[in-house]
Amino acid sequence: MNNKNFQTIFDCGSSKIRAGVFNIDDENNAFYAESKFLSNDSNLELEIHKIIAFFEKNTSEYINNINLMMDSSKMLSIGISISKKLDGSKLRQANIQFLIQEAKQQVLKHYANYSILHIIINSYRIDNIDYSDLPDEIKCHFISLDIIFICLPTDLILYFKNIFSKNNIFINQIICSSYVKSFNYKNDISFTGYLSFIDIGFNKTSIISYFNDKIIFLDTLPVGGNHITKDISKILDLDLKKSEQIKLNFCQNHQFLNETNISLEILQKIISSRTEEIIELCTKSIKSNSSILGQSKILLMGDGSKILGNGHKDKFSIPNNLDHLEETLEGICHSGFKFGIGLNKQEVVVVPKKQIKQGFFEKLFHLFS
Repeated sequence: MNNKNFQTIFDCGSSKIRAGVFNIDDENNAFYAESKFLSNDSNLELEIHKIIAFFEKNTSEYINNINLMMDSSKMLSIGISISKKLDGSKLRQANIQFLIQEAKQQVLKHYANYSILHIIINSYRIDNIDYSDLPDEIKCHFISLDIIFICLPTDLILYFKNIFSKNNIFINQIICSSYVKSFNYKNDISFTGYLSFIDIGFNKTSIISYFNDKIIFLDTLPVGGNHITKDISKILDLDLKKSEQIKLNFCQNHQFLNETNISLEILQKIISSRTEEIIELCTKSIKSNSSILGQSKILLMGDGSKILGNGHKDKFSIPNNLDHLEETLEGICHSGFKFGIGLNKQEVVVVPKKQIKQGFFEKLFHLFS
């Protein structure tokens, strides 16, 4: 597929693959596809191959490269503050690049088995004055940066690179799915103050908090919708496939439960117990990682959160400021596409290796302002 005209996004979750291909000149000219429920690794490779074949058939073009959206229960968010004394002359981009490189090397040294996906500059402190963006033409004696690194295990990244390599596809960029989705949804919401997103996935839950336009933190908990399924399986003595069916139908059709002779009251207790535990852990994380002084709002997203949609919110003991955000295949893929062409202005972007001669820092990253 011609990179000048198209961009392909794959969102590879633990239970489902979603993908979209977009015409860069006309983003409404797009194709979307999603896999069936993933049961094992061979199923994953097969579903990815099917989606690639579907796109190539409908666009009459070969896919040579993609952008990949990923999350993991082992995802890390690492905050670093780094500073440097200067001579009072005009602050140069090279000064910023040096500090970012120093911080990056610290992360790679202490987390050798991880790869950095995102480098986000949260604030610039120049001569004891805080700036959310880097000022133009400013003299500086002392500068410090607050930086957030979002990382994934290197072996997981290599695993997916190998799968796409079997299909002769190169991965241009790997981005954190929950962060990218929250960044896109945040821009569509008219809200001032603290805004948090809880993304409940299959085996993990991510919490991403913002204050106005600035990300405060990202946290990951190793618990998700699959833990609710396992609870149902264990307590009702059912296999996991049947338990997943029952969980999904709890949200959609109570007649299904009557046909299986399962008590709605018992099922609701099982589901609410684990769901409320996940929400409680998330709200504790939000409170411990931010000093919320004013208005705040929490939005639930992800497949694991659907149990709180469709009018079922009143069946759970959850905070009043928490609402459910209904996600779509198109919305998820579009988040990855918009991030790839727009990006967060606070983010340093790691540039993929290209077969052209570049300067040292151009190979490493460039800064969007």
